[in-house]
Amino acid sequence: MSSKVLIYTMTICPYCIAAKKLLKKKGVAFEEVNLDQHPERWGECETRSGRETVPQIFFGDRHIGGCDDLDALNKSGELDRLIKDMG
Repeated sequence: MSSKVLIYTMTICPYCIAAKKLLKKKGVAFEEVNLDQHPERWGECETRSGRETVPQIFFGDRHIGGCDDLDALNKSGELDRLIKDMG
């Protein structure tokens, strides 16, 4: 499994901003693919996630989902376990 965190975003998306803020607060380094700047990567995002919305967050090869999914993982404590496992 790749240890990199990847997030597909768009510039003015409030959910993208919130997801990035939470990851930063947790000290998670991530690679961001801004689909406004790289529209050619939309297909890649949709294929990997099975969704047509942003953000889409991946911890390595594991699809976390969007902002609501990330928030749910945070509230359950699972996000902290995932971050620890990535380290």
